[in-house]
Amino acid sequence: MWDVEGEQMSEVPGQTGPAGDPVMDVHAGGKISVSTKVAVKNRTDLSLVYTPGVAQVCLAIAQDPSLAYTLTIKKNSVAVVTDGTAVLGLGDIGPAASLPVMEGKAMLFKEFGGVDAYPICLDEKDPDKLVDAIVALSVGFGGINLEDISAPRCFEIEGKLRQRLDIPVFHDDQHGTAVVTLAALFNAVRVVNKPIEDLKVVIAGAGAAGVAITRILQSAGVSDIIVTDSVGIVSTARKNLTSVKTWLARHTNPRGLDGPVAKAMLGADVFIGVSQPGAITREDLKGMADKAIVFAMANPVPEVGPEDAEGLTAVYATGRSDLANQINNVLCFPGIFRGALDVQATEINEAMKLAAARAIAEAVSEEELAADFVVPSVFKPGLGDEVAARVAQAAIDTGVARLTP
Repeated sequence: MWDVEGEQMSEVPGQTGPAGDPVMDVHAGGKISVSTKVAVKNRTDLSLVYTPGVAQVCLAIAQDPSLAYTLTIKKNSVAVVTDGTAVLGLGDIGPAASLPVMEGKAMLFKEFGGVDAYPICLDEKDPDKLVDAIVALSVGFGGINLEDISAPRCFEIEGKLRQRLDIPVFHDDQHGTAVVTLAALFNAVRVVNKPIEDLKVVIAGAGAAGVAITRILQSAGVSDIIVTDSVGIVSTARKNLTSVKTWLARHTNPRGLDGPVAKAMLGADVFIGVSQPGAITREDLKGMADKAIVFAMANPVPEVGPEDAEGLTAVYATGRSDLANQINNVLCFPGIFRGALDVQATEINEAMKLAAARAIAEAVSEEELAADFVVPSVFKPGLGDEVAARVAQAAIDTGVARLTP
């Protein structure tokens, strides 16, 4: 299983660790808290921030609900929502066990985007009831970040929320992964000097991330994409496909291939893995085109390890922080939401995602660009601000922004 945020927990025991365990220690008491922005030092302060003064603000919002964006935390708040059904690589461990991850996500929102994010762990698996719950709590937020919700339910849940809400809804496991993958690919093709439109791409994994990567690559001009799953190539020749895989079969695989993953790999320029360790082998890499690009993002063990890829790839990337070229979602989601919130966007559309991917790619200068450096560091100064600015402008250009600063 994989997690491109580097928060894969399979290496950490599920039970409380021994005293002095650095992982357990840093989580003790939780990783986030709420702080106040206005001092309350006397009765006058209290009367302004709470009763009776607050009633004036309530009445103003009742008359004009849009004032909630300027008079409350709504303008800078995101709900990080999960049902705990697909937590990292651990599977369905429940909403309570997912809370450390949601806290971590909220930390990253604040640290890299200045966004106030709140972990919301819902004990509900029925998709319709989950949607109803998220809609009901959405009033106080400027955006909804869906996290660690199992496929294929996540597609239905996100789709229904997008229809019912007028604030951005973003499933990071899908779209964040896709954005950073495309950013890495923009720079990888610069290294190997291949036009992105001419690429033959194999994507291992037909789940949430695989579908989102397929769609964003198509938006960027890639037309020859083959998606594979544990059975082999997803094609119209196969029977009993899920609705998601039926869509993939109809919108990918233009050469009509069928059979094992090894067949798809023959002559491929790019392999993108969002599946599981061992999905491909060194022999599969030998069948790829010259100057092959491999993004093996299963985590902590990639689909094919660096030792097996050595000498057979021009660019090799993973989701791991201890290897070069970490494809990490934190490069995008704080900036994407920062930009969307800044212009009070009603959604996060494909143009905004493409803008984010280009901003991330262009953060790697010509002098820095190399086979082992196709994505910037998550700590690069100003990266989140640049992503936010590009996303905000794309929202304005596509007519989904309420504000035009």
